[in-house]
Amino acid sequence: MKMVLHIELSPEKLTAIEIALQQKNSTLQAEMQKYVEQLYIKIVAQAVKDFIDAKAELTKPDKKSADKPKP
Repeated sequence: MKMVLHIELSPEKLTAIEIALQQKNSTLQAEMQKYVEQLYIKIVAQAVKDFIDAKAELTKPDKKSADKPKP
């Protein structure tokens, strides 16, 4: 499940950011996603990352059973 972050910013600053990013062929959503991922890599301990990865593997649907046609 994905989470949503709420950030408060003045409309003028938001517009300025959106215009600048549009000129760079990017979006605020894309840039924030990259920044949050970098922050995660920098701040979260490796043991926690390993735990999260292992947990994600357990919750993935089994690809082999998903590829099989159902009778």
